[in-house]
Amino acid sequence: MTSPLGTVELRELVLPALANHHGTLFAGQSLQLLAKAAFLAARSLAQREVVMASVSGVDFLQPVPVGHQLLLRAWVSRVGRSSMTVCVTALADTPGVPQDQVLKGVFEMVAVDALGRPATMDCSYIQQETPT
Repeated sequence: MTSPLGTVELRELVLPALANHHGTLFAGQSLQLLAKAAFLAARSLAQREVVMASVSGVDFLQPVPVGHQLLLRAWVSRVGRSSMTVCVTALADTPGVPQDQVLKGVFEMVAVDALGRPATMDCSYIQQETPT
């Protein structure tokens, strides 16, 4: 099953190499995972290379212990001429325990050309919802 353009779901296992001295996911690693999901969602929608322009907010809602699996979900919530806003959430998952939202962030991404300059996106392929 393929995801719609501009959305992505990925899973990561919190291994000791990603942890801090408390045995939980290090904040810097959390940011890297959120940014990776935002990049993948933005590139899928733009159908070209993208770069991160800013992070307008990241919330570390709960610590994530080593051994937990993260389910990261990213989706493009706004599309401009060359920029887009990507929202990302992360749920912690361990067998037998309900999923909890542990991270969330909002990223501004920009489509770029081969020289790294902002490039207009052709979003004519995006399906527009029709009112019912």
